[in-house]
Amino acid sequence: MRKAFKYRLYPTKPQVKDLERTLELCRELYNAALQERRDAYKKAGKSVGLYQQKRYLPKIREELPQYKRVHSQVLQDVIHRVDKAFQGFFRRLKAKKGKAGYPRFKGKGRYDSFTFPQAYETGVKLQDGGRRVLLYGIGSVKVKLHRPLEGKIKTATVKREGEHWYIIFITEVDPKPLPPSEEAI
Repeated sequence: MRKAFKYRLYPTKPQVKDLERTLELCRELYNAALQERRDAYKKAGKSVGLYQQKRYLPKIREELPQYKRVHSQVLQDVIHRVDKAFQGFFRRLKAKKGKAGYPRFKGKGRYDSFTFPQAYETGVKLQDGGRRVLLYGIGSVKVKLHRPLEGKIKTATVKREGEHWYIIFITEVDPKPLPPSEEAI
């Protein structure tokens, strides 16, 4: 069973700049991947798939050094988001219920989170007895664990909500057995 735990982050001013830079790079990649899919369909009538776009990521990181400070799995997750947006569009189009809503470009301030899909292996580590979290490309950020973290961490999403920053851990937790019931159904 999966369970979510949301905790407040307290980044320093330089860390806030790094977090915002990461969001901006993710937004730019999202918009570029969306544009590539639009252009491919307009010019050749063909769609670009998830794995075709993922194959470009190492080249992007090589040619644009600013992307080296963003974890590769975070960039892969951005491509997954574009693919998920198109899957939803085609599903709604096929269902023919109202407008399908073609995936939109994300404007400044409209991309508010990035995800480490395999946080338990790379990218995110709890430190200092849970008082800090080490984020790839950002550094060690102060966190307030107001309740204990249960289970094994699967993913971690860093999210901006207004002026505040949060980290959401999705964990794998063993389900608790229900107490035995004496009543018949």
